[in-house]
Amino acid sequence: MNLSFQALAALCWMVIGLAIAPLLWLLAQPYLRGWSRAERRAADLLRDTLTSEQLRQLTWRGYLEISSPTEPQRVYRVPRSKGYVQVVENGRAIMRLCLQPVECLPDADIVVLHKLMIEGNEEAYLQKANKYVCID
Repeated sequence: MNLSFQALAALCWMVIGLAIAPLLWLLAQPYLRGWSRAERRAADLLRDTLTSEQLRQLTWRGYLEISSPTEPQRVYRVPRSKGYVQVVENGRAIMRLCLQPVECLPDADIVVLHKLMIEGNEEAYLQKANKYVCID
């Protein structure tokens, strides 16, 4: 009985450790990888801008889903690092968007940039982006 209880307790601690490891990794990355001051500040801004659920989604799925302010069935999937923003309507990817700043910015700042542009003025965001239609 004692041995099975210890094995079960060890298994529970491993599951808990695996569940929080990605979040701890995201929080520790700027300091472990020797990021520049700008990258550390960008990571701090990202954590301050996102809700805990959005931060968890970005960590676990590798993208942030932002609901369209004008189209209820539309969602934008902004990747954690460089890549296209995917536009999903009614559960189907309809296009990919390419929109990058003129100057080089840390990846965390680019996620914040997309989030604020979509939520602030979606129409201007779509006008500026290069669009690539997804064909099934």
